[in-house]
Amino acid sequence: MEMNKIHITRMIAIDKSEIHQEFIRASGAGGQNVNKVATAVKLRFDVSNSPSLPDEVRKRLLRLGGRRITEDGVLIIDARRFRTQVQNRQDAVKRLVELIHKASQKPKLRRKTMPPLVSKMRRLESKRHRKGTKRLRQSVSRNDN
Repeated sequence: MEMNKIHITRMIAIDKSEIHQEFIRASGAGGQNVNKVATAVKLRFDVSNSPSLPDEVRKRLLRLGGRRITEDGVLIIDARRFRTQVQNRQDAVKRLVELIHKASQKPKLRRKTMPPLVSKMRRLESKRHRKGTKRLRQSVSRNDN
């Protein structure tokens, strides 16, 4: 197992040099530490130009990324859940791996199906029954002359 690669599936492994991490100051809990230490991680992964990804995985990843994908096709993951740089770095890489793993799975094709005749008949019968019940609730108009 190579040390400079991150294995996602048996067929997909990305090189660690393709991931760029930048440390920024996080907001939130942490007291004075929050103002002094850059613990949050901004991970960047160039999906469009990555040689490690097959084309179909790249297309699905660009779609799955949503707002996290820039116009240039760069995936940006912000990790600021934890109070240490190490934990946030691990969290960002873990989220990247999960996203790529999800993109590597082919979506199941939906087959159009038709409801069986029996269920159609049952539905129409229940509608007729409901119609009769509502008709019984209506007030009766009298034609007394």
